[in-house]
Amino acid sequence: MICPCRSPADALPYEACCGRYHAGALHLQAPTAEALMRSRYSAFAHDRLDYLLATWHPSHRPARLEPNPLGLKWLGLDVRRHTVIDADHATVEFVARSKLGGRAERLHELSRFVREGERWFYLAGDAR
Repeated sequence: MICPCRSPADALPYEACCGRYHAGALHLQAPTAEALMRSRYSAFAHDRLDYLLATWHPSHRPARLEPNPLGLKWLGLDVRRHTVIDADHATVEFVARSKLGGRAERLHELSRFVREGERWFYLAGDAR
């Protein structure tokens, strides 16, 4: 199965791409904010709420997340821009597409990320 994030590495299998981060190996963390963004998109596509919460910075993390609505289909991710602000801060602009009940949705967001130690976290995002 091709990874939902469709990484620029020419459509790697899920297990070799974002699945390796979702597998829970504590020593294997997304190495960049963009890699974390892609792995979070794939986590949404695979309903990996545990991973989404674990990669959300504690200062902004919700208490819980709801599973995907029945019938939701994630259609694609387009990473528009990855900007490194400094060694511990970055932004990723992306467009994620989904479909539910015959209605297409599009989320265009500028997400903010912070690195603590060797680990990147999602902070928050601003809709575009």
